[in-house]
Amino acid sequence: MKRTAVKSSNIKAVGYDSTSRTLEVEFTSNSLYQYIGVEPEVASEFLEAKSVGSYFARNIKNDYEYKKL
Repeated sequence: MKRTAVKSSNIKAVGYDSTSRTLEVEFTSNSLYQYIGVEPEVASEFLEAKSVGSYFARNIKNDYEYKKL
């Protein structure tokens, strides 16, 4: 999945696959997580958020099933 670099102290890059509705989040620690069932609107808002880290904490982190890659 192609990831886009983001400006954040904790998150390095974000990728999204609309077919599988999978959001990939690569952290600055180089850990990589996939969040399952993420709506396209949420992924867009996440990428466009003024604070990517805050948006992640409020709207994604505890709201979607995930797996560490």
